[in-house]
Amino acid sequence: MNYRHAFHAGNFADLVKHAALLDLLKRLMAEREPLRIIDTHAGRGLYDLGGTEAKRSGEAEQGVLKLMQAPGLPAAIAPLRAAVLRLNKGGTARLYPGSPLLAAEALRPGDTYLGCELRSEEHGALKVALKDRAGVSTLCADGFQTAADQVPASGPALVLIDPPFERGDDYDNIVQTLAAVARRNSRAVVMIWLPLKDLETFDGFLREAEEAGAGPLLVAEARMRPLTDPMKMNGCALVVARAPDGFAQVLDSLCAWTVQTLGQKGVAKVWTAR
Repeated sequence: MNYRHAFHAGNFADLVKHAALLDLLKRLMAEREPLRIIDTHAGRGLYDLGGTEAKRSGEAEQGVLKLMQAPGLPAAIAPLRAAVLRLNKGGTARLYPGSPLLAAEALRPGDTYLGCELRSEEHGALKVALKDRAGVSTLCADGFQTAADQVPASGPALVLIDPPFERGDDYDNIVQTLAAVARRNSRAVVMIWLPLKDLETFDGFLREAEEAGAGPLLVAEARMRPLTDPMKMNGCALVVARAPDGFAQVLDSLCAWTVQTLGQKGVAKVWTAR
């Protein structure tokens, strides 16, 4: 799968991922201790929905642009719309924030964010998007290895894993990183974004993650359409290790709204894999 993010910024999967991230940050920052955030595949951090890539796919029109006009939003997704409005100064949603910008905006004094991006061009854009922000740093490096090496040995931590799935070993690397983070810091929360194409691939990943000792895992699925064509991205999933209390209910509301509002005869599911 090729998931170069500039083509897909602001689509339904971004709404699920970024709304969940905002709620997760709020819950983790309710603690007084400083939070360490590591983003393994940060991308460029800020996306132009009027740019060539986004216009070519048209996915933002069926995602964030519908979000901006939707009435009666549930509390689980309303903060994302508010963040997009702030970024665009209350005007038309031309710019869309990636996870680096959302995380950087949420940092308190003492919190830190590290964004890893292996592509030099994307990393250059990421540095510009996050320029002069306190507590923020970036690396042009392998995010899987960086997360395993740099997650703190104690204290609150959040690892975000969202690879482009251009490499055949991405699933294996996610499992290895999950296990490495758990060994190093038993408090660290890990949130993984995954495409949903077919159940065989997804179930196989979950089995390997459980066998690696990464569980229990909170699993949220937003199946936008029946999983009948494995050549299409039929939905997305979030898999969260050591999720905080109450987060499952948020994911349930978020996925249900996304599937009902933007999907085609799909289904939302939230459950725990042990």
